[in-house]
Amino acid sequence: MSELLTPDQFMSRIIGAGLADSHTVDQARATLRTQSASLDDVVRVMQRFGVITTLQTEKLLRGDRTGFFYGPYKVLYLIGAGTFARVYRAAKDNVEAFAIKVLRKRFRDQSDQLEQFLREARMGLKLRHPNIVSVYDVDPDIRNPYMVMEFVEGQNLRELVRVRGSLEPLTCLKLMHDVCSALSHASTQGISHRDMKLSNVLVSAEGRAKLVDFGLAALADRNNPEQVADCPNARAIDYAALERGTGVRKDDPRSDIYFAGSMLYHMISGRAALTETRDRLARLNVTRFHQVKPIHEVFPECPPAVGHIISKAMEVNPEGRYQSAAAMQTEIKKAIDRLERGDVSRRSDQGDGEAVRYDDEEDDPSEEGLGFVVMLVESQAGLQNAVRDRLKSRGYRVLIISNPNRALDRFVPGEPPPADLVIFSAAELGNLALEAHNLFAASEHTQQVPTVLLADRRQVRIIQEATRGQNRKLLALPLKVRELRSSIAELLKETPRRSL
Repeated sequence: MSELLTPDQFMSRIIGAGLADSHTVDQARATLRTQSASLDDVVRVMQRFGVITTLQTEKLLRGDRTGFFYGPYKVLYLIGAGTFARVYRAAKDNVEAFAIKVLRKRFRDQSDQLEQFLREARMGLKLRHPNIVSVYDVDPDIRNPYMVMEFVEGQNLRELVRVRGSLEPLTCLKLMHDVCSALSHASTQGISHRDMKLSNVLVSAEGRAKLVDFGLAALADRNNPEQVADCPNARAIDYAALERGTGVRKDDPRSDIYFAGSMLYHMISGRAALTETRDRLARLNVTRFHQVKPIHEVFPECPPAVGHIISKAMEVNPEGRYQSAAAMQTEIKKAIDRLERGDVSRRSDQGDGEAVRYDDEEDDPSEEGLGFVVMLVESQAGLQNAVRDRLKSRGYRVLIISNPNRALDRFVPGEPPPADLVIFSAAELGNLALEAHNLFAASEHTQQVPTVLLADRRQVRIIQEATRGQNRKLLALPLKVRELRSSIAELLKETPRRSL
């Protein structure tokens, strides 16, 4: 600490900056009971008695004359710093319950960054919800723009996941329920967030999630429904890639649903769903979204209710996703109730019944499937096991593959087919299962291979678009094993059995 500054000069700076009056400073100084105290001694006693904070001390020692106050709000310490802004804890009228977000100086003369900052503030003023960090005030002075926000005692989700590695499924669902509640409220104001990521969710000391930073939402333009997604800055690239790749307009509210699902994937598995890279071209490549591994491959212990929600939210085709945050929130509430009851069994796509229902039939093994190979394309481990066990007990050899594209790759033109029949389950695989089922019917080298598509009755579009025919069957979930066996037997009645 520099001794060029005397204790008296330092105390004068405290008073001059308006951080404390002379009486308060003198009272703290008097506790040293000596007039020969060093600067270090004075600094320590001022901090110990709460006259100044560490941040204020650093600024005073540097000789700063500004940055101690923003309007009537006294800056106490730094909470966080990002590329474009810093956030401080602040006090007003002796109430230390505010956060001040300040645009960095180097961006204040950039009109686009200044406008985005101010739009974020104005957007926040419109949103009042328990799961959205409130914005109380905004000062648009271009020389020193800031906004006053609710102070949340806690940490952001990214920090929480980094420290813990992953979160308990029930905790993940409750936090995501809060996030969806915030998104649902924003949607009633015609607002989408457009920057859904773990660092934009604060978790309070009470364990409640609060969504923050609607800066990119302010850029949305719904007056032009044909406008394609743009990339004004790096934060918008992932949204732009998803929307361009799926042919939807800019600011489609279902984009927030996809990235909410991605957040839930990361929270429960401890791994990001999308390949993380700073390469702009790589991030704009839509194949990133098709290469996401099913959650059960990454985290086999994932409860089926959570896996279903993640799969549906992260459906690449927007028609297959939840169509609103409210719909996703409803499914999350059902899943929370199920987990709190201790029910972690595998469920069908919509979660209302068992995916596989066992019949009141004898369980004695039989040889009806001897010489036949069945390929099951399904991402849920529970459903995989249920179907495989029942078919194997009847003599079938069962191959399990979790990715429809990999299943397609196994059938090579000119080579013997690896299976006599393929079962595609749309429970979690959705459109990927539908497309593979239809492609088997359309491709010359697989037209003769029978396929069965399993779909929940509420997957209306998948049911409507599924190819039907001599070698194609569509069965509803929940599924009775007897019905599946009967369909397999019918489809394979003209197929010669393989040598054992």
